[in-house]
Amino acid sequence: MKDTKQQLLPPLALYIHIPWCVRKCPYCDFNSHAVRGEIPETEYVKALLADLTREQNAAQGRSLSSIFIGGGTPSLFSAKAIADILQGVEKIVPFSADIEITMEANPGTFERERFAGFKAAGVTRLSIGVQSFNDQHLAQLGRIHSGGEAIAAIESARTLGFAHLNIDLMHGLADQDSSQALQDLSTAIELGSDHLSWYQLTIEPNTEFYARPPKLPDLDILWDIQQEGQALIASAGFSQYEISAYAKPNARARHNINYWQFGDYFGIGAGAHGKLSFYSEDSGALEITRRWKKRSPKAYLSSVDPLGGQHIVAAAELPFEFMMNALRLMEGAPVDYYSQRTGLPFSSVEKALLEAQAKGLIKAGDRIAPTERGALFLNDLLEYFV
Repeated sequence: MKDTKQQLLPPLALYIHIPWCVRKCPYCDFNSHAVRGEIPETEYVKALLADLTREQNAAQGRSLSSIFIGGGTPSLFSAKAIADILQGVEKIVPFSADIEITMEANPGTFERERFAGFKAAGVTRLSIGVQSFNDQHLAQLGRIHSGGEAIAAIESARTLGFAHLNIDLMHGLADQDSSQALQDLSTAIELGSDHLSWYQLTIEPNTEFYARPPKLPDLDILWDIQQEGQALIASAGFSQYEISAYAKPNARARHNINYWQFGDYFGIGAGAHGKLSFYSEDSGALEITRRWKKRSPKAYLSSVDPLGGQHIVAAAELPFEFMMNALRLMEGAPVDYYSQRTGLPFSSVEKALLEAQAKGLIKAGDRIAPTERGALFLNDLLEYFV
């Protein structure tokens, strides 16, 4: 039987990072590396499982509620490699009976037989990085697939019978007007996806677009796209549950909700980040530790210990950390999650919550949740918790 402290620990998930891709996109600031030669699949699978084995004691009796395989382009790996990873992981940390296993996939790497193998390996949910169905915009974004190939990949994924399917779409692209952005959304909806990740292109430091920025639409066009797009998504039966996430009933991404509700997760793979909770043996207090792995695939594979660093989150940082995640959700998080998942008394944020509520940014009730205005001005809202 679990002790009381184990029962109070949040749900546990696993993020697996596969850093290789066919080509680095000009907007991408993730830890991804263009393939040069063969991918060292076998060595990387062994390194991932050794990485998790080093951290397995942090599970503290918990099973995994979800796994997310991200990148890079994880679908560059063979179905056998994905099966070996998942089978190896389950031997180290047990799976919950209804575990959600998501894998990112690129339409430019879609092969029906390979994707059938991913499903047979245990992947329950695909997240397909489409970004746009417009060939001109895809070329500007440096994507290796066409709109037609994206449609074919999504249709094949549906016929293969994955339990859930997310389509990743960007808007606010260079030379994009509202009709083009809405056409992308309409196509995704017509293809039968039950989840949409729909977000505006932003120019991030250390990217090609940052060095040579494209000319993006003006604010009036961006506002029209946002307003008309959200209306279209809602009319198709999707509900917005996070700033850029929309789902049909029973199709919300459990893994991402765990992030946003300040749950725990292992992070394995080159550059992966994790967040884990522990009760201090000395004080009995809850401690939140963030860990990250070495970013370079070469360093990750050659290291005896791939840990890049770790940081115990100070009590003074926790109110902002919790709110930065929970307030991304339209429904927020239950009030009691704050104390359970930070180890701090509710009084540490009560004054700030009341001030934000008085400004119309926080809803009153048994959940910590933003109002419509609070979600729109999230950065201003978060200033109350610094």
